[in-house]
Amino acid sequence: MKTIIVTIALFLFQTMLACAQKLSVSSFEVSQGDILARASATCRYDTNDKYCALIKVGVALDGVEFECSGGVIDVVRKTGEYWVYLPQNNSKLRVLHNDYTPLEINFYDYGIGKVESGVTYVLTLEKPMGQVASLSSTTLVIPVKNGVNIEMVKVEAGTFMMGATSKVGEDGNKEKPVHKVTLTRNYYIGKYEVTQALWQVIMGTNPSKNKGVKYPVGMVSWNDCQKFISKLNEITNCQFRLPTEAEWEYAAIGGKNSKDYMYSGSSKFDDVGWKDGKVHEVGMKRPNELGLYDMSGNVYEWCEDWYGDYSSSASVDPKGPVDGARRVLRGGSWRWFFTGSQFCSVKSRNATGAIVKSDDIGFRLVLTE
Repeated sequence: MKTIIVTIALFLFQTMLACAQKLSVSSFEVSQGDILARASATCRYDTNDKYCALIKVGVALDGVEFECSGGVIDVVRKTGEYWVYLPQNNSKLRVLHNDYTPLEINFYDYGIGKVESGVTYVLTLEKPMGQVASLSSTTLVIPVKNGVNIEMVKVEAGTFMMGATSKVGEDGNKEKPVHKVTLTRNYYIGKYEVTQALWQVIMGTNPSKNKGVKYPVGMVSWNDCQKFISKLNEITNCQFRLPTEAEWEYAAIGGKNSKDYMYSGSSKFDDVGWKDGKVHEVGMKRPNELGLYDMSGNVYEWCEDWYGDYSSSASVDPKGPVDGARRVLRGGSWRWFFTGSQFCSVKSRNATGAIVKSDDIGFRLVLTE
C-alpha cells in the first residue's frame, strides 16, 4: 500500500512539474517597414472588412494555438514561427500548447498597447533555459539563447545500401561500389541546415555573403564548424557534432522510411531544391520522408569524415579514413545544380580542404541518442 501511495505521489509531483513549464516573451515590437499585413498576397481582413494586425510569433514548437478577444482570424505556420492575424484594437493574446501552461500576453506590458489595422508585429517566445523540449517521439527542440532554438529529428538505427546505382543518383565512380552499412545507434539530425541566426547567436558574427537570418550560414570552413560546435556545446551542455558521411546519407534517403528517391524527398528536383542560382531560407521546399529539409541543394553540408574511396565490404558505424587531405561534402548546392542535378542527389559525394570557405557550403548538426 505504501508503495502505491509513494508511486502516485511521485506521478502527481512529476505531472505538476511538467505542467509548470512556461514559455516566456523574449521580445515584442513593431516590425518597422514590414508591409505583409497590407500586401494582397499575405493580408487578412476582419469581420469589419479592415486589415488585420499581423503578429509573427517566433517559437520552435509544433501544435501551438492562439486565442484573443473576438477570435483569431487566421494562423499560418511558417518555418520557426506562426503568423497570427488579429482584429484591430486587441491588446491581449493567449498562447496554448500541451506541454506548457497557458501564456497570457498583455500588449501594454511591452509598450504595444492595442494592435493597429495593417501593422506587422514581431513577438519572440522562448522556453526555459537549459530545457530540451520534446515535441514528439521523433523530434526535439533545444533552446540556445535569445529565443533561438535548434530543431532535431530522430533517425532510427538501421541498415542500408550506401553508394550510387543507375537508379538513384549515379554521377561517377566516387559513389561506387555500393556496399552495406549498418548504423547501430539512433541519432538526431538537424531538421534544417544551421542558420545565420544560430551562428550569430553563438559566434557573435555572420560570415555569410548572402545575408538573411533564416538563410543557411555560408563561408564557414570545416575548422570553423568545429569551433562553433565547441561553443554551442558549452552553452547547451549537449554533445553536438557533424554527421558522419554514413549518417548523412542514411538521413537524406529517409532512413527506414526511404522511398528510394533520387533527391532527398522526391525524384523531381523542383520539389525539394532551387534552380534559380541563389541561396534561400531553410525549410521552404518539400521535406524528405523523415521531415528533413534542404538535403538536396541550397548549400553543401560538411560531414565529419575525411574523404576516401568506398570499399565493397560491409561496415558497421563507419567513420571514414583515419586521415586525409579533404573533408566530405554532401547534398549539392544552389551553385552546383547548374553543373548537373545529379550533384544534388542523395548519393552524390564531394570533398574539399578543411580550411576552405565558400558561400555555398554550410552544415547541419547531429546528436547521438
